[in-house]
Amino acid sequence: MAKLTIDELKRIKEKTLKETALRHGKTTIKITVHMGTCGIAAGARAVMSALMEEMAAADRQDIRVMNSGCMGMCSSEPNVTVEKEGEEPIVYQHMDSNKMRQVFKRHVLLGEVQTDFALAKM
Repeated sequence: MAKLTIDELKRIKEKTLKETALRHGKTTIKITVHMGTCGIAAGARAVMSALMEEMAAADRQDIRVMNSGCMGMCSSEPNVTVEKEGEEPIVYQHMDSNKMRQVFKRHVLLGEVQTDFALAKM
């Protein structure tokens, strides 16, 4: 195995800090992709992949991405909940990768709730 240089170690550290900040840092927005077996069967993995791509492009450290189990509303899966500090959470239903990108760009980044996909305010 090749030895790592100091610069390589610094790049690994920066990358790791950036990735863990999404889970442990100060956040103002939390996005939960509900990934129970029903959600996964309905396409939640593609939704999560699209969300992570958008997160990487946005380079925002104040947004936390999480996954959770089923919400109990299997007929509306994949579901995504967006919680912004000081606002009521919004649950989006029947999500796919394109809808997730739109919700991220318009609701998460610009504050415009996407009522066409919204299931409910929590």
